[in-house]
Parts: sequence; structure tokens; C-alpha cells
Amino acid sequence: MKKSHLALLVGLAAVFVWSGINPYDRLTWWLEVFPGIFGLIVLAATYRRFQFTMLVYTLIALHISILCVGGHWTYAHEPVFNWLRDYFHWNRNHYDRLGHFAQGFVPAMIARELFIRLNVLNRKRWQPFLIISICLAVSATYEFIEWWSALIGGAASTEFLGTQGDVWDTQEDMFMCLVGAVCSLVFMSKWQDRQLRRLSSS
Repeated sequence: MKKSHLALLVGLAAVFVWSGINPYDRLTWWLEVFPGIFGLIVLAATYRRFQFTMLVYTLIALHISILCVGGHWTYAHEPVFNWLRDYFHWNRNHYDRLGHFAQGFVPAMIARELFIRLNVLNRKRWQPFLIISICLAVSATYEFIEWWSALIGGAASTEFLGTQGDVWDTQEDMFMCLVGAVCSLVFMSKWQDRQLRRLSSS
């Protein structure tokens, strides 16, 4: 394993261990961090056959860290966004909006790199539309999981849902995913292209 990849993994492991120490709610912690654990298992299983650019690995580590922080305090009680809520007189804690923004931002870079390196499309103009569609599909699937957890867990799933009384929470979450995916493609594509060129020349 490359030293840079190992450093990211060690840093992420530290965040994961911290998040699991006396979390606000243990069930919520498991529900929040499970997608990150699953993603790491997939990355480990495919590491010898396919390695992403350092940009993508860094973004994945940041995304999992966001999940771990949300798991530790829950998305409704994250302290920095509690302070922001009080300072700006928001009606709720918006940490979950950051999480759903990342849910679009990071998968967009993952999907784009796979599309380019595996030569998935011949017509490149379709690429942004399909990448955004993939991100929205991921977001919709996550909302399904939240819905099913509410049906199964009842009141116990309240902290995982984190709606905080907002009847439009699901729609706003998916909109933040859309914004994240668009921002990722607009602002990160050239940076990713430079890393891809270095990767292909090495």
C-alpha cells in the first residue's frame, strides 16, 4: 500500500475509533457509519485491481469522517452546527445538509473517474447527466433506507432520520445531493483530470 493511502487510512481509523466512544445513541451510530464501513470493504477488496487518484481517496475519507461525526453526535445534535443554528437563528441543525451535499459531491468524483478510466461512454457529453443521475439514485436509495428503518424501528429511528420536524426534509436532502454533484463536476473536474494524467504517465 502507498504511504499516502496508508496515512489516509490511519487518520480515518482514528476518526472512526473516536466516533465509536460513547456516541449519543449506539443504534444511530451503527446506522450512520455502516455506509462508510461498507465502502471501505469494497475499496479494500478491489485495491489491487483498481486504485483511485489521491483526490478521490481524500474525498472518500472526508465523506466517511462526516458520517462518523454524524454518528457520534447524531445529525440533529452536532455541536458546531448547533452553534451555527443559534448564531444565525436557524430553525434547525443543518449538519445533515452538509452530509447530503457530500453525498452528491464525493460520488460524482468517484463515478466520473470510473467513467473515464474504464471508458464507459463513447459520447462524453452524456457523462455529466449520467453522473448526476447516479448521485441522485444513491440519494434516493438512502432515503428509502431511512424510510424502511422508520417502519421497522418506529420511535427508535428518530435520531437516524434527523428530520427535526421538517416535512420537506427528504426533498431538501436530495436537492443538497444535486447541488453537491453539480459543484463537484464544475469545480473539481480539472483537478481530477490533472491527477488522471499523472496517473496514466506513471
